[in-house]
Amino acid sequence: MTAGRMAATVTALPNGQVLAAGGANYNWTPLASAELYNPATGKWTLTGSLHTARYYATATLLPGGQVLVAGGDGPAGALTSAELYNPATGTWTATGSLHTARYGHAAALLPNGEAMVIGGENATGYTPTAELYNPATGTWSATGSMLVARYGFPATTLQDGRVLVAGGNAATGGLLAEAEVYTPATGKWAATGSLDRARAVFTLTLLPSGQVLAAGGNDGISPGGYAATAELYTPATGTWAFTGSLHTARMNHTATLLTNGNVLAADGLGATGLLTSAELYHPATGTWTTTGSTSRTGNYATVLLPGGQALTIGGGTLANGAELYTP
Repeated sequence: MTAGRMAATVTALPNGQVLAAGGANYNWTPLASAELYNPATGKWTLTGSLHTARYYATATLLPGGQVLVAGGDGPAGALTSAELYNPATGTWTATGSLHTARYGHAAALLPNGEAMVIGGENATGYTPTAELYNPATGTWSATGSMLVARYGFPATTLQDGRVLVAGGNAATGGLLAEAEVYTPATGKWAATGSLDRARAVFTLTLLPSGQVLAAGGNDGISPGGYAATAELYTPATGTWAFTGSLHTARMNHTATLLTNGNVLAADGLGATGLLTSAELYHPATGTWTTTGSTSRTGNYATVLLPGGQALTIGGGTLANGAELYTP
C-alpha cells in the first residue's frame, strides 16, 4: 500500500477493487488517507481522503455501491461522524452523525438496505447501544440496545436477516459466552444459546449452510489465553456445538469464506507471538487443514477478490504490505 495503516477499514467494492481507508500509523496517529487496490494491475493508488482521520471505525458496503464509514477513534477521541465514499467519483461526503460516539464497534447490513452499528467503546466505557443508518435520508436512528454491553466481539447477519453477536469482553471485566440476536422487524435483541467457551477477539463466519463458525480468540483458560477451539451456531435451534479445533491457537486473526465454501483463517497472535500460519476449515468434515503461510506476521484484514483469490494486507512487521492467497 502507499501507506502503512493499522486498524483501517477494508472493503471489497462491486467493481472488483478494494478500498482501504483511514487507520493509524506506527505511532497510532489517525490517518485520513485512502487507497484502492486494482486486481488487474496488482497496484495500489491513492483516492480521495476521509474528511476526518480515524481508526477502529466500521465500513459497510451499501446496496447502491457507496461505502459508509462510521465512528472510530480520531485525534480527539471517539467519533460520532460518518462519511460516504462514492467509487464513481473517488470522493467522500459527510453524512448524518451517530447519536453515540463509538470505536471498536461492530456493523451489519440489514435486508432492507439499512446499516447497523452495534456497541463499541467511548469515554464513558462500553456501550450496549445500537443505531440504524437509512441511506435514503442519510440519518441515524436509535434501535434496541444489546442485553449485554460488550467489546471485542464480532457480529454477522444470518440468512434469515437477523443479526448475531456473541462473546466479547464484559463491561464488568472478564470474558463473555452470552450471545444474542437482533430482529429487524421488532428492533429488539433476544438472548440465544451461549457459546460453549467464553471468548473475545475471535471470528464469526456465516457458512453457506446457514450455520455460523466461531473460531479461536482469547478464552482466558487456554495457555496464554490463545484458543484453538471452534464452535458452530445453528440458527434454527439457537445452539452452539464444538467442531474441529484449529491447528494453531490464535486471536485477532482473519477469517474469510472462500468461493469453494471453505474458511481461510490466517495470521493473528498466538503463543509464539505474531503468526504467519494459515489454515482451512472444511464444513463438510468439520476439520481444519494447514495451508500456505503468509510472508509477514499479524496481517489485520483479508478480503475475497472476484477471481477467488484472497487479498491480505497490513501486519505487525510491514503495515503497508499486501499479498495474495490462491486457493
